[in-house]
Amino acid sequence: MVPTINGLFSYELFGQTLWITTTHVTLFIVLVALLALALVAHHKIRKHPDEVPGVFQNILELIVEKLDSLVQGAMGANAHRYRNFIGTLFAFILVSNLGGIFGLRPVTADFGTTFALGLTSFFVIQISAIKAQKWRYITSFGKPYFFLAPSNIIGDVSTPISLGLRLFANILSGTMIMGLWYGMLGWISLFPLSAFLEAYLDIFSACIQTYVFTMLTMTYINDKIS
Repeated sequence: MVPTINGLFSYELFGQTLWITTTHVTLFIVLVALLALALVAHHKIRKHPDEVPGVFQNILELIVEKLDSLVQGAMGANAHRYRNFIGTLFAFILVSNLGGIFGLRPVTADFGTTFALGLTSFFVIQISAIKAQKWRYITSFGKPYFFLAPSNIIGDVSTPISLGLRLFANILSGTMIMGLWYGMLGWISLFPLSAFLEAYLDIFSACIQTYVFTMLTMTYINDKIS
């Protein structure tokens, strides 16, 4: 696992020096992996729609059913409007978090990535609120008392920061712990305890943080549209 962000090469754009880092490379790998999985799944389902599903298709259908159940349980009647967004968000964050298993620095250990995810959720939350409340959305900041409007606005604006920081800090801490573990102990780190740490920090924690991010997003959306 790579504990730090490393610059691979730089280029000039509008007089500014920009860097391609390990985060960009890992992000590209994650996107290609998700795209390849989607294309293969689409091909298998469309090519033989009447055949008995194989193991690959059964696994994918099980994952989709579980995600649908998660969204349905959290959002109720509004689930059908957001299941695609939440499903995409869940898949991207989970695959990004699991990068450490393959010796990559997780994309979500970079605050630039998690803040972008937080902004995406923030805009979906605000757009949903405007569509549901219309003009009442403006007056809702003054509830229950008008003098609380500034704190309510600050609370809304801080959403992408809090979402991004929570995910970033948890994934980064796991990345740093494993980097220090392997760096300091050398061959001793090959003992079974390493497998336990990998399972907890790279798998269990990755799944938990994915669940927390998506559940908070759904909770914020429900709060705005109810």
